[in-house]
Amino acid sequence: MSTVQHEVDERTNLISSNKFELLLFRLGNDAVNQRSELFGINVFKVREIVAMPEITAVAGALPHNLGVVNLRGQIIPVIDLPSVVGRTPVTGLNIMLVTEFARSTQGFAVESVEEIVRLDWSQVLSAESSAAGGMVTSIARLDGDAEDTRLAQVLDVEQILRQIAPSGNKDVDSETIGAKLKIKPGAVILAADDSAIARALIGQALDAIGAPYIMCKTGKEAWDKLQALNATALTEGKTLRDKVALMLTDLEMPEMDGFTLTRNIKQDDRFKGLPVIIHSSLSGTTNEDHVRSVGADAYVAKFVAEELAATIREVITH
Repeated sequence: MSTVQHEVDERTNLISSNKFELLLFRLGNDAVNQRSELFGINVFKVREIVAMPEITAVAGALPHNLGVVNLRGQIIPVIDLPSVVGRTPVTGLNIMLVTEFARSTQGFAVESVEEIVRLDWSQVLSAESSAAGGMVTSIARLDGDAEDTRLAQVLDVEQILRQIAPSGNKDVDSETIGAKLKIKPGAVILAADDSAIARALIGQALDAIGAPYIMCKTGKEAWDKLQALNATALTEGKTLRDKVALMLTDLEMPEMDGFTLTRNIKQDDRFKGLPVIIHSSLSGTTNEDHVRSVGADAYVAKFVAEELAATIREVITH
């Protein structure tokens, strides 16, 4: 486990590319086949990995919440991840993954940690309709195109947290989100996010500020759509900016990540001047440095609708 922890620390300093690193772990047997499948989470979300500490049960805790732990002076809620996705640990909840994203810190109890693998996003396919109740964003083919490749389910942690802590969910307030957005008539905001719950929240925010939009599920889908809109604009004697006011993208997405999508846009003369905002649950100075290095116009952490709206207004008016 100490070796895996060292790898987590080392890989948070990687230069961004269309690759990412997946921490693989097991949660126990499923009820149907009694098999222990591989699950994964992006290494950038993992602060540390520790042996399961003593947990203090909290009175009136929501389902799947095991309680809290005191980790070096910080009180962290611990989530029973196997129970969330319908798995039964064979050897117990032995490991805690401490994660930081979307403005929160939490521990996920898992049965065991396997390894860290480096993958290209092209090895990851969207899987919203998987059997994990909508809590899996994608399936990673760990051995590439090999016929007998191992598969790992990449969990949608945003969906999981929203499901287990509904009291913390905040709907978009049209009264506090601010004035309606003023963009060129006929233009839209092109948005990309692989999480269904994130797309729903983004859509609510854009609706609240009166911004028309096109929503994509992957970076590649957004890239293809951008090129198609540019081609349409040319046939109509218009420019891309007549069709697209702004690109709003997540970082973690199957097939093409947000870093690569942004870099593609900024390095292509056809899309010169198109503003790009990165909207992600991956925070920290390393990721913000990467955002600047690929030329994004702004970075906003998920998910506060008022902050997202303010960032969009600022970028479009400059």
